[in-house]
Amino acid sequence: MSSLRSARRATLFTTAAALAGSLLLSGCGSDSGGGTDGAGAQAKTATTRQITDAQGREVTVPAAPKRVVALSEPTLDAVLALGVQPVGTTAGRGQKGVSTYLAAKAGQAQVVASVAEADMEKLAALRPDLILLDETTGAKKSVDKLQRIAPTVVTAKLNEEWKKSFTDTADALDRKAEAEKWLDTFDGDVAATKSALGANAGASVSVIRWQDGAPSVVGKGDGVVGSTLGALGLTRPEEQQGASTGHSEPVSLEKLDTVDGDWMFFGTLGDRADGEKAYTEARAVTNFDRLAVEKDGHIVVVEGSAWNSAGGPLSARIVLDDIKGALAK
Repeated sequence: MSSLRSARRATLFTTAAALAGSLLLSGCGSDSGGGTDGAGAQAKTATTRQITDAQGREVTVPAAPKRVVALSEPTLDAVLALGVQPVGTTAGRGQKGVSTYLAAKAGQAQVVASVAEADMEKLAALRPDLILLDETTGAKKSVDKLQRIAPTVVTAKLNEEWKKSFTDTADALDRKAEAEKWLDTFDGDVAATKSALGANAGASVSVIRWQDGAPSVVGKGDGVVGSTLGALGLTRPEEQQGASTGHSEPVSLEKLDTVDGDWMFFGTLGDRADGEKAYTEARAVTNFDRLAVEKDGHIVVVEGSAWNSAGGPLSARIVLDDIKGALAK
């Protein structure tokens, strides 16, 4: 009998130990946050935060998003500046792929939108846990549909000051402190560049995009280009002052003289090589060689995708560096 009781005790002990181990493993699996990606899994397993977006919507977002989609040029620019690698994004203005100035940093991010609209099917297939956009993109009309795919944050109103747009995008990612540090460094570099302008202090700067054989004025108002030029104490030609009536303003060849200035930053919607081709074309246009800025050799060909984009911190850095390289001594 004693051996029978001992065998029963051993069996009970083994069963209890196995049950305890099973419960322990079950608890560990729950804490690990395992499971599928996407908004549904995020709601169950990840810590969340609540923010108010630019449209006044209360949005519950993941505290540490892993699969971010940026549906506008400014939000893509901002997330890349903050070191976030998005899984999906938008094509650049007038381009089939990501804006050339962002393409290398964007890596393998899949293009799932254009400036006009988002491809909902492609976007949903990415299983994002956070979607970011602003009012520079047509996707702003589809926020309700986007919200059904993943938490969606509208980071800025149309024509929002780019620094605020940047910090609000950073807030959605819980990286506002990093954005503010980035801006502190940028503002310091602006001040240093302004001090180094020398004879170019207060110079008149024309900003031109060449397209379809004619110039268009870009960078008016308080966007990335306008605000950076203003912070440097530089001016604009009379016809380039004030707010813009659109993203760009075409200039007829009959009024070519109105784009003249002390300096001109010249580009297209593409990269610098594309800008060089356009500059060769422009120099063949009647009266282009009569512009003072051409006679003085003060036309600077730039990566137009940065100067002509809706803008963000990385485009602002390129604009500042181009100005510094040309005007600072």
